[in-house]
Amino acid sequence: MLRSAAFSALRQTKAMPGKGPLFQAARAMASAAGEETVTFEFCDKTFEGYNIDIPSRSVTLTKTEAIGLYRDMQTVRRLEMAADSSYKHKLIRGFCHLCTGQEAVPIGIESAITKEDAIITAYRCHGFTYMRGASPVGILAELMGRKDGVSKGKGGSMHMYAPNFYGGNGIVGAQVPLGAGIAFAQKYKGEKTCTLALYGDGAANQGQVFESYNMAKLWDLPVIFACENNKYGMGTAAGRAAANTDYYTRGQYIPGIRVNGMDVLAVRQAVAYARAYAVENGPMVLEMKTYRYGGHSMSDPGTTYRTREEIQHMRSTSDPITGYKHRLLETGAATEEDLKAIDKQAKKEIDEALAQAKAIPEPNGSELWDHIYVKGAEVPYLRGRVPEEVHYYSNIA
Repeated sequence: MLRSAAFSALRQTKAMPGKGPLFQAARAMASAAGEETVTFEFCDKTFEGYNIDIPSRSVTLTKTEAIGLYRDMQTVRRLEMAADSSYKHKLIRGFCHLCTGQEAVPIGIESAITKEDAIITAYRCHGFTYMRGASPVGILAELMGRKDGVSKGKGGSMHMYAPNFYGGNGIVGAQVPLGAGIAFAQKYKGEKTCTLALYGDGAANQGQVFESYNMAKLWDLPVIFACENNKYGMGTAAGRAAANTDYYTRGQYIPGIRVNGMDVLAVRQAVAYARAYAVENGPMVLEMKTYRYGGHSMSDPGTTYRTREEIQHMRSTSDPITGYKHRLLETGAATEEDLKAIDKQAKKEIDEALAQAKAIPEPNGSELWDHIYVKGAEVPYLRGRVPEEVHYYSNIA
């Protein structure tokens, strides 16, 4: 089987003896830019492999990179908190799915890929939209249905887009074959890029997921099928819906890796490893074990199918931001004052973005008919909500 230099470099290395059971960290001087770096070591349970070696249990970042991961997670957390508050104040209507607790996934993924790589996901997409380049103002404005939102106020929570980010998709599991199609285009055009097609444990039982596995392996497409396993598909525990909850093994003929999805560094390492593999060899399945603190959506209290004690336990023992904060402090990558300043700045940025988004007006009613068809490809007319409401496209002869 082919192995690229990048892939080989990310393969498993042995951890240093005599260090703590969770991770080991040491500082060194970067040879190129002269910036101080931090090296983190993962415990044995961080990665599990299926028909493939696991990634290296050591990752080195510059201090700037390490602190940047914290800043991004804190910003996404604040963004989701603003969305939660706005929904409760009825500024946001309809569906709204938050990723509070799962921040390590979009931040870890983005830090491991390039801007030329593609991402497509389901409807818990605000964090991905931000990390792909959309502004907090654009995201919050979209949630409130304002004209300057990332989808011009017409998409809402489930339909957001950014450069090489294909949504935000509302049909359960339907984004997975779309992701395979994006990867097909990348291979067809000879690009050395890949696509991450994300889905949840609830969508993992969809037939179209397995059809996508088949086509991707048949054609060795550069796609990473990434299952965000947050333990519950809406209100159904994974074990009640799936005969096999080892989602990383369900590709059968596709290798897989399970990773601790509450650890941003582990996600980063696993995705970098999977990307290097996929670009050269074809598909891989990742399972990211994560947890959402809130309900499935804002209409779900999230406590009828799990206990409050379970949620509090996850918050207190596995929070991705708190856990990463301890790592930064213990390694000396940042001080308490540094992180407090970042926390304060993230709150200020999102508070200001929310105020700006509130001031943006809703789209004009006439824009309802725009962006349904590409300009020049419109049908002669389109019916509205009732038969009597008909819109004629003026540029049609």
